[in-house]
Amino acid sequence: MNTHHQDRNLASQVTMLEARNLSKQFLLHLQGGVRIPVLSDASMHVSAGECVALVGPSGAGKTTLLRSLYGNYRAGSGAILVRHEGEMVDIATAQPREVVRLRVKTLGYVSQFLRVVPRVAAVDIVAQAAIGLTPEAARAGAVELLLRLHIPARLHNLPPATFSGGEQQRINLARGFIGGHPILLLDEPTASLDNARRDIVIAMILEAKQAGIAIVGIFHDTQVRDAVADRQFAVMPLQDAA
Repeated sequence: MNTHHQDRNLASQVTMLEARNLSKQFLLHLQGGVRIPVLSDASMHVSAGECVALVGPSGAGKTTLLRSLYGNYRAGSGAILVRHEGEMVDIATAQPREVVRLRVKTLGYVSQFLRVVPRVAAVDIVAQAAIGLTPEAARAGAVELLLRLHIPARLHNLPPATFSGGEQQRINLARGFIGGHPILLLDEPTASLDNARRDIVIAMILEAKQAGIAIVGIFHDTQVRDAVADRQFAVMPLQDAA
């Protein structure tokens, strides 16, 4: 067997992210302490170079699961294991500072909405997300990604607050992909994009997989999901709690 091919096969078997018996409920303090269960005993994993698509009806908890994997939501019970610098770290019990370190080096996230400091130029927003690059290299990489995503050079030095929804989504994508994180979480990455730009994002996701990046995503566009996902993980709505 070709040694390079063998090494890649071994790398693809490495689990990068795993949820074990994950449960989550929301407590509505303003509604008399009503508890809304969203996830119960959810278990999944994703390996290096693999893309797992979260599927299920609207309101089933796909976004809740994705945000829990990123540490935005604290798990009610269970474990969320992230391979960080060669060791598995449990985000469900990690201290906030440790979660921040994981996000800087290991765990990338592309949300549906751009949330940034006002008046910061689009190119700087993207460059700031680069890992281990000089400022010059980060800026050059940001420019390259923005142009690839059809953000024209005349917009690079403008703050994106007045950009269209599709343009802001592409800023989010550039931020997510420039980081080179070994794990990438995608929340409807093509929701606001036309077909041509959607195809660019598909190509970027496939390239990331080829580079060994583990991806978990929500893809409501079935064409995108079929093009990039190796497996699907079904998130089913829970019965209303009594």
